[in-house]
Amino acid sequence: MFSQGHAGASAYARVGVETAVMGASPHRLIVLLYQGARQAIAQARMHLQQGNVPERGKAVSKAIRIIESGLQQSLNLEVGGEIAGRLNALYSYMTRRLFEANIKQSETMLVEVDGLLATLEEAWIGIAPEVARMTAQPAVESMR
Repeated sequence: MFSQGHAGASAYARVGVETAVMGASPHRLIVLLYQGARQAIAQARMHLQQGNVPERGKAVSKAIRIIESGLQQSLNLEVGGEIAGRLNALYSYMTRRLFEANIKQSETMLVEVDGLLATLEEAWIGIAPEVARMTAQPAVESMR
């Protein structure tokens, strides 16, 4: 079905992703989850436009798994307070919309969820300097 070159490229991509994940900080892992979910939605949109129902379903399912098993499961609802609760509700909404988008073959719904993820990803990337400062602070204090 695929040429050897494609198989090699896929293996190379998997190694690249595994390497990125293994060396990533917790903050960076969340960025990778946002990017993975958005990439899956982009694939779902492409398959929707091409009329490829099985592949669209796989891509939507992948996006849902990333949101539920990655982003949503990473929330600490006990410590995170109102923000964690709101994110939890938003992630649940996104998974429902993705499921509905797949059933109704709605690119508009896919775009909506992608936009929500893009906004969260941008905000998460925006706090990177603060996260770096906070993680560096204990190291500096332990040197004293």
